[in-house]
Amino acid sequence: MSHAYVDDATELSGAPWRTSSYTGNNSQCVEVAPLPTPSIAVRDSKVPSGPALTFVPSAFAACIAAIA
Repeated sequence: MSHAYVDDATELSGAPWRTSSYTGNNSQCVEVAPLPTPSIAVRDSKVPSGPALTFVPSAFAACIAAIA
Protein backbone atom coordinates (compact mmCIF):
# COMPACT_ATOMS: atom_id res chain seq x y z
CA MET A 1 0.00 0.00 0.00
CA SER A 2 1.36 3.44 -0.88
CA HIS A 3 -0.45 5.37 1.85
CA ALA A 4 -2.49 4.86 5.01
CA TYR A 5 -4.78 6.86 7.26
CA VAL A 6 -3.98 7.14 10.98
CA ASP A 7 -7.09 8.24 12.89
CA ASP A 8 -5.21 9.40 15.98
CA ALA A 9 -1.82 11.02 15.37
CA THR A 10 -0.91 10.58 19.05
CA GLU A 11 0.06 7.07 17.89
CA LEU A 12 2.91 8.92 16.13
CA SER A 13 3.82 11.08 19.14
CA GLY A 14 7.47 10.00 19.10
CA ALA A 15 7.91 11.05 15.48
CA PRO A 16 10.25 14.00 14.77
CA TRP A 17 7.63 16.37 13.29
CA ARG A 18 8.81 19.41 11.34
CA THR A 19 7.33 22.20 9.26
CA SER A 20 8.67 23.95 6.20
CA SER A 21 11.14 26.79 6.70
CA TYR A 22 8.73 28.89 4.61
CA THR A 23 6.11 28.65 7.35
CA GLY A 24 7.50 31.39 9.60
CA ASN A 25 4.92 32.27 12.27
CA ASN A 26 2.01 31.06 10.15
CA SER A 27 0.22 28.27 12.01
CA GLN A 28 -1.76 27.08 8.98
CA CYS A 29 0.47 24.41 7.51
CA VAL A 30 1.21 20.72 7.51
CA GLU A 31 3.95 18.89 9.35
CA VAL A 32 5.91 15.90 8.13
CA ALA A 33 7.87 13.25 9.99
CA PRO A 34 10.02 10.35 8.82
CA LEU A 35 8.99 7.02 10.33
CA PRO A 36 11.07 3.87 10.80
CA THR A 37 8.80 1.65 8.67
CA PRO A 38 10.11 3.43 6.29
CA SER A 39 7.37 5.90 5.53
CA ILE A 40 6.57 9.59 5.92
CA ALA A 41 3.72 10.88 8.08
CA VAL A 42 1.80 14.09 7.31
CA ARG A 43 -0.53 15.93 9.69
CA ASP A 44 -2.25 19.29 10.18
CA SER A 45 -0.09 21.50 12.40
CA LYS A 46 -3.18 23.04 14.03
CA VAL A 47 -4.44 19.62 15.19
CA PRO A 48 -1.35 17.62 16.17
CA SER A 49 -3.38 14.93 17.95
CA GLY A 50 -5.79 14.59 15.03
CA PRO A 51 -5.59 12.33 12.01
CA ALA A 52 -2.50 11.85 9.86
CA LEU A 53 -1.58 10.22 6.57
CA THR A 54 1.44 8.02 6.04
CA PHE A 55 3.10 7.47 2.67
CA VAL A 56 5.84 5.18 1.42
CA PRO A 57 8.74 7.36 0.24
CA SER A 58 7.98 6.97 -3.49
CA ALA A 59 4.32 7.97 -3.00
CA PHE A 60 5.33 10.99 -0.88
CA ALA A 61 7.81 12.10 -3.56
CA ALA A 62 5.09 11.77 -6.23
CA CYS A 63 2.69 13.81 -4.10
CA ILE A 64 5.23 16.59 -3.59
CA ALA A 65 6.13 16.59 -7.28
CA ALA A 66 2.45 16.88 -8.20
CA ILE A 67 1.88 19.95 -6.02
CA ALA A 68 5.23 21.67 -6.59
